[in-house]
Amino acid sequence: MLSSVRGSTALLRTCLAPLSSRPSTATVARWAQTPVQTQTCNYATAMWQNKKNTEMETALSRTASLFKTYKPVSPGIRHLKRPLNPHIYEGRPVRLLTIAKRKTGGRNAHGRITVRHRGGGHKQRIRTLDFKREEPGVHDVVRIEYDPGRSAHIALVRNRNLNVEGMKKWSYIIATEGMRAGDEVQSFRQGIPDGFVPGFDVSTEQVKTLQKSEESGTPEDTGSSAQSLALGILRTMTLKPGNVLPLKLIPPGTVVHNIALKPDGPGILVRSAGSFGQVIAHEPAGRYTQVRLQSGEVRKILQDCCATVGKVSNPLWKSINLGKAGRSRWLGWRPSVRGVAMNANDHPHGGGRGKSKSNKHPVSPWGWGTKGTRTRKPGPKGPKNSNKMVIRERPRGKEKRAN
Repeated sequence: MLSSVRGSTALLRTCLAPLSSRPSTATVARWAQTPVQTQTCNYATAMWQNKKNTEMETALSRTASLFKTYKPVSPGIRHLKRPLNPHIYEGRPVRLLTIAKRKTGGRNAHGRITVRHRGGGHKQRIRTLDFKREEPGVHDVVRIEYDPGRSAHIALVRNRNLNVEGMKKWSYIIATEGMRAGDEVQSFRQGIPDGFVPGFDVSTEQVKTLQKSEESGTPEDTGSSAQSLALGILRTMTLKPGNVLPLKLIPPGTVVHNIALKPDGPGILVRSAGSFGQVIAHEPAGRYTQVRLQSGEVRKILQDCCATVGKVSNPLWKSINLGKAGRSRWLGWRPSVRGVAMNANDHPHGGGRGKSKSNKHPVSPWGWGTKGTRTRKPGPKGPKNSNKMVIRERPRGKEKRAN
């Protein structure tokens, strides 16, 4: 140990010495062959390597790979943060699948502002999306596009059937998370076609019966090993992100979106960016399926209604930072003035010496509560049967904060 310390001291003194007093090249080479001195030189390097914060480096590198930030050469881009989406198509949409968007600036037919904080903005076209997905067969995803009318991305799909034309040949759908150009999606809204599973004859009613036996844990005569194998193959072929299935063919625990409320209606629920619902259970009566929505509400939906498998695309949309007020104006949003900055005749919080609402409850310009006050009246005082299908309401207040 003492020899190693002396050797390291001599080597350090030699390195700090002037060039004229340094040893020759042969001497340095002889020292390099000594294992003690080699271990001494590597010890400090290894020590500083262990001091690195690898967790912080990993977090920073992950953040840099998810969002695009800019050098703050101006105040408008100092806080600008955009998700990185290199798979988004940079060209124009299919014009035949769009319609012109006529803006009103929030005004009604009499010219009065009925919706505040709207006006201006860039010129846009409305993309017509297929929320029903009635066309069966395989559809190829051509590209993923940006839609100015919604937070989620959309996908342009092409029907492989050569006999269809027009809107049945090309259509826009909501893109599922992870969907890319070249993927295949399929709609089973009209049921499982004959001969879909090779070597097995699987019908919708047989799948429904097997699912009931699986959930109850009591195998029946119809739940033989061959049919169980056919059910497994069927789920492998159908439960893919982007495919449309009736709720009765979706097993519990599956993540879904674009859920319909009528058997022949379009998808209405769970369509915003990054949102998803989850199939909880199928009722024994065989009419309703329990689905947990994004808000935490659990409600019953008819089993003949359809849903799309997977999550909605663009989950980083809520983390966007526009950076400046002008970008909100480009999107068509006008400024929002605080109530305490108004006069007393314009807002209940206005007036007074200084900006204070004088210990009042937060209210809107028309006097109804804006924080915590329930404006919808379900039950006897509200719309008839408005909460008939709701099993558990979404968490509010302390129940929401506990989660």
